[in-house]
Amino acid sequence: MALHFDTEEYANRLQRLTARMREEKIDAMLLFAQESMYWLTGYDTFGYCFFQTLVVKADGNMVLLTRSADLRQARHTSNIGKIEIWIDRMNADPTMDLKNLLSDLDLLGCRIGVEYDTHGLTGRNARLLDNQLQSFGQIVDASNIVSRLRLIKSPAEIAYVERAAVLSDEALAAALPLIVPGGDEAAILAALQGAVLAGGGDYPANEFVIGSGIDALLCRSKSGRRRLDAQDQLTIEWAGVSARYHAPMMRTALIGEPTARHRELYSTCREAIQAMEMVLRPGNTFGTVFETFARIIDERGLARHRLNTCGYSVGARFAPSWMDLQTFLLGNPQEIEPNMSLFVHTIIFDSDTGTAMTLGQTYLTTTDTPKPLSRYGLDFIEV
Repeated sequence: MALHFDTEEYANRLQRLTARMREEKIDAMLLFAQESMYWLTGYDTFGYCFFQTLVVKADGNMVLLTRSADLRQARHTSNIGKIEIWIDRMNADPTMDLKNLLSDLDLLGCRIGVEYDTHGLTGRNARLLDNQLQSFGQIVDASNIVSRLRLIKSPAEIAYVERAAVLSDEALAAALPLIVPGGDEAAILAALQGAVLAGGGDYPANEFVIGSGIDALLCRSKSGRRRLDAQDQLTIEWAGVSARYHAPMMRTALIGEPTARHRELYSTCREAIQAMEMVLRPGNTFGTVFETFARIIDERGLARHRLNTCGYSVGARFAPSWMDLQTFLLGNPQEIEPNMSLFVHTIIFDSDTGTAMTLGQTYLTTTDTPKPLSRYGLDFIEV
């Protein structure tokens, strides 16, 4: 087996999950989120784009139901002892195989938690699942159970997060010399990704974002590359990744003479990040962090140029997104606790003047002041 953590680490995670299941009076969990399976067992695949689930009973017994293509993947990358295969065929309904498996596990009439809120369970498969299990037992939405357990990182996980942050810095170091007039977005992107892979890291759970000119006002990736003008702006968002653990960063670099609007927006972004650092500590909530961000942006008359979130929890994630479910947004009651890895960003896109400014980095929370994981700080990138 190729596992990133020791036996005790995985045993502790299983104990935490089953304890929570007993609190919620859940007899079994159907895990569909690949992040959950990876965290609990080490299972590492992109086979979740098809139907598969890890059944976890409250007594700690686990069975993986997957396709034949992932049988060896599961054996090699996980500690799962029992693996069942559903057969690919025309008009197959793997939820029927799942119901038979649950029956074999003596779960008829039991309370079963399902991870619905994940890309590992499509809408079609969820409908098939509900149809098969509606009279089998009591089915409850348990989407947040494992994701909340994953919020607090163990010392072994923190080591991977910190390594990911080093790779983020190395990626920026590789890209900076290429951010010049005439510089090619394609070469900059290749430098960012190449540094992560060359450093022993992984592919990210979502594509890196790169855009210049008017495309600097986008915070999603898109097809197509251009060369930088003598007077230009470049927004990049990337992440170092180690053992699937992410440490994102985000910057808008200015080529040529920054405009007064660029300097104004940068000053606001930096002030907002520094204010969020002050509340990114135990005793506050994710909602508090967002309210701090929104207050500073809005006081400067920039409300319509900001987003409605300012970051999120990060950790081990799989495509299509490195964003965890817990986000800094209005009213989120999730408490901040020590040993969370959190990506904090300020994004201001002024479409009226075509001006972009972003600033973001990953932090590790402590009992007091959060620890920024980048050596670069929050300085203005000006070429």
